[in-house]
Amino acid sequence: MFFGCKRAANRTNIILTTSRKTCEMPKMKTKSGAKKRFRLTSSGKVKAPAAFLSHNLRRRSQKMKRQARGTMILNECDARIVRRFLPYA
Repeated sequence: MFFGCKRAANRTNIILTTSRKTCEMPKMKTKSGAKKRFRLTSSGKVKAPAAFLSHNLRRRSQKMKRQARGTMILNECDARIVRRFLPYA
């Protein structure tokens, strides 16, 4: 039981505590880039900032820049990917 150690196998309390620790699954890690960029709404939708506003703004029309202010709700297919990155959100 205990790597061939007969002495430790007689102690039931040691075996019980170690068997509980080995059954626990490790915690899932949150993608650190996703937690900086995305938020979940109370209904479970994913909020994200608009894209294409970091550089080369002289090429973009004024209408596009104005409509891209603030945040937006992601598509369901994109939101599914982001939710995998944020397991505890």
